[in-house]
Formats: sequence, structure tokens, C-alpha cells
Amino acid sequence: MRSRTLFKIFIAFFAVLLGCKQASLGQQYCENPEFEQRVKRYLSFSVPVLSVEKLREHKEDYVILDAREEEEFRVSSIPGSTFVGYRDFDLAGIKERFDLDQPIVVYCSIGYRSEKIGELLQEAGYRKVYNLYGSIFEWANRDFPLVNPENKSTKEIHTYNKRWSKWMDNEALQKVW
Repeated sequence: MRSRTLFKIFIAFFAVLLGCKQASLGQQYCENPEFEQRVKRYLSFSVPVLSVEKLREHKEDYVILDAREEEEFRVSSIPGSTFVGYRDFDLAGIKERFDLDQPIVVYCSIGYRSEKIGELLQEAGYRKVYNLYGSIFEWANRDFPLVNPENKSTKEIHTYNKRWSKWMDNEALQKVW
């Protein structure tokens, strides 16, 4: 009898957990519905997502890590972010710099690479890791500020390649690839 009760509790817990995950996937984070669908197709949602609005409102509460490649970061980045890269990501270096309890937001172009880096951080014991949903593309599409390596405001954005540049809707920005 006891095992049957525990099994029912487990099933109920799993259903609630699954429902919460599905509910979070139902929320629209990107202004462009087509871009929203593209982002959803690339993510597994293994790392909790954070909207660009929430990051903008509470930037001082997070360590912001840029998981793009250096050539992308050299064009522009989200102000206050730290370059960590993707191909050459150095987990040991991160462990030396940041506490396991620090809230961390990771971003890339749309969220795929940052999700993978977020997974590595979670596996390493970081407890408050978030993937910036829509990443720098959504940030820039909302016309939130970008800076160059000298920390000066810029209107350039690296769009990874010509094909991906179609998701950059902000006509005020110069696309680089």
C-alpha cells in the first residue's frame, strides 16, 4: 500500500513538473513570432530561460557570459558581459572566477550555444544558471544597448552568417558576418 501511495505521489509530481515546463515553453519571449519558433526548435530547455526584458531590468543581479566566438564578441556585446567563448570554453577558468551560487546568464546569437555552455555550468555545480532566450539577436531587436570592445555604444552586430542575419529585424543596426 505504501509503495502505491509513493508511486502516485511520484506520478503527480512528474505531471506538475512537466506541466510547468510546458507552460514556460508556451510563453512568447521574442517579438517576431517566426524567430520565436526558430529559437524553440533549437533549444531543448535543459537550462531555465530568462527573457531579455528581465535581464535588462535586473542586469546588476547577474553575471553575464557571452558564449559566442571571439570574432562575434569583437563586433559587439551586451554591456557588462564577459567573453567565455564556445569552442574554447574554459570551465576551469570560470570556476576560478565565479561562485557556484552566483546567478549567471549565458547568451550567444539565439540561445543554442549558450544553452550548451549552461548545461556544462550546471554539471559543474552552478545552481543559478539561465539561458538568455533569443540571446543577443532578441536583445538587439528590442534596440537594447550594444557595446564594442572599448565599451562604447555601437550599432553593429555580428549575425553569425548571411543566412542567420535575416533574424535581425532592427534596421538601425549594421549586420556583420
